[in-house]
Amino acid sequence: MRTLVLNAGYEPLAVVSFRRALVLVLAGKASVVLADADPVVGATVSLERPSVILLTRYVRVPRGQVVPVSRRGILRRDHQRCAYCRGHATTVDHVLPRSRRGPDSWENLVACCVRCNNAKGDRTPEEMGWHLPFRPGPPRGASWAVRGADQPDPRWDSFLATAA
Repeated sequence: MRTLVLNAGYEPLAVVSFRRALVLVLAGKASVVLADADPVVGATVSLERPSVILLTRYVRVPRGQVVPVSRRGILRRDHQRCAYCRGHATTVDHVLPRSRRGPDSWENLVACCVRCNNAKGDRTPEEMGWHLPFRPGPPRGASWAVRGADQPDPRWDSFLATAA
């Protein structure tokens, strides 16, 4: 079970474990906004099972931070699809090869299958006669802005819309 944490201004902050959410509610640091049907029953207390909680105090979060580039992030951004043949991607390819001073950036990296990656080698897609179906760039959206929201619960859509 995962729980969405909202700042005091209803801004989505992160996704935490069910256990962490219960601790925040029991400590009085958060209140339950959206609960599941089944309550949590203890020896002396019965609580709502939190799906979305709201912090009682506002937490200042630095914004404008860029999502760090990673292999997992590139594959997730491109939906595990090869940028050249649209097959299943397992590797990452530099559009402008590293041998030609291509940077490790969101704009220069794409998901790629092993076959296309080996065929391309240290050439550019233009030299191969290939074209990219999209322009690579940094990821956008609520699932990237909120830590841990890569597989959001459909009930969180109204809360995550403010983070997009």
